[in-house]
Amino acid sequence: MRSTVARHLHAGPARSLLRHIYLPRSADAVAFAMTTYGIPLLVLATTGSASLTGMAFALEWIPRLSAFAVAGGLVDRYGTTAVFRIASMARAGVVLAAALVLPDCTGGPGATVTVMVLAASSGVATEFSYIAAETAGARASRQTASRAHEVQSVLLGIDQVSTLAGPALAGVLLQWSGAAGMLGTIGAVSLLGAALAPSPADSPTPTSAPVAQGLRTGWNTLRGLPALASLVTGLIISNLSIGLLQAAAPVIIVKQLHRSSADVGLIWSAAAATSLLAVAVCRTAIDRWGLWLVGAVSAVIGAGATLAVAQAHTYGTFLTLIATLMVGEAGMTVVLRTLRSRLIPPAVFGSTLSLTILLLLTPYPLAGLLVAVTPPGQLGHVITACAVLQALALAFTFTRLRTLPASPA
Repeated sequence: MRSTVARHLHAGPARSLLRHIYLPRSADAVAFAMTTYGIPLLVLATTGSASLTGMAFALEWIPRLSAFAVAGGLVDRYGTTAVFRIASMARAGVVLAAALVLPDCTGGPGATVTVMVLAASSGVATEFSYIAAETAGARASRQTASRAHEVQSVLLGIDQVSTLAGPALAGVLLQWSGAAGMLGTIGAVSLLGAALAPSPADSPTPTSAPVAQGLRTGWNTLRGLPALASLVTGLIISNLSIGLLQAAAPVIIVKQLHRSSADVGLIWSAAAATSLLAVAVCRTAIDRWGLWLVGAVSAVIGAGATLAVAQAHTYGTFLTLIATLMVGEAGMTVVLRTLRSRLIPPAVFGSTLSLTILLLLTPYPLAGLLVAVTPPGQLGHVITACAVLQALALAFTFTRLRTLPASPA
């Protein structure tokens, strides 16, 4: 009888998490992955230019970063449900409009301008929905107390499954049904996410301060959390290498290794598959060995793979090393998510989350610009230099984290 009651008590919160957190997060993550990886492929297919693909990568991320200045404040003020629903509907409107316009553009400047504007505008809407979904997930994590890392592992698993399916699905749709099919699917998934908008047991935080002040609030909060600030600093430098590889992958695979654009999507799908395994391992490993050791081992794996990838001269080697790199990245992301959910006060979580993501994504447009101005034959040297910087930064970060508390005072 007691075991039956316990099962019912456990099933109730589990069903609530599934309906109000996991399902809307899944829809948003699929749209996020298809947008992030599919639109650069659309640019390459539309323009045929590797340089414009690199520029599109930068153009996709610069407006996203500007959105973070106000996204967290909007979530804190109006709540996760409203922000998530409006952002998802805005993304659906943008991609569906592009799907209608592109068939009338038979190449030339019109098609180029359309896909570039699509990259920027869809990126902004995507980041607003991401901030709202992430805030809802973190609040759910806090309600589970000591099982916070399990909820974060599920959320990261959702992201990785979406990253596994998103690039491949975008590539297949682009190849077999054209831009309209790919963009129409993104629009449909976005509308589904809007219908499933997360509704955690929280309420907006009333405040008379301007929304833009959320960035300052997040900065002050982060400065008071030295463990989280140290990890974010190390990951900022690490993300320059990861962003560089994401931006350079189409150039390396299509121009240097003479493979198809579909093979670019396969790289990230394979990387997501290995990341899923890493997330499952980290979930158990943190229980047994703690956050620091799991994070340090993940950092060694990620930095080592980045150093080796510059020497990859075959598609198979490149795929294997990227997959290994993303294993380390997944482990460090679980650690970051767990620290965020433990340390950031609920009342300012949206603003602080917005700032940390803003900082972590700052290297991505820089990476796109590096690819755009670097001759393809010199990319290996740039990747090596960034990998050395990444290894040094992560070594310093986890050395310092060993002496800092990973739980609230």
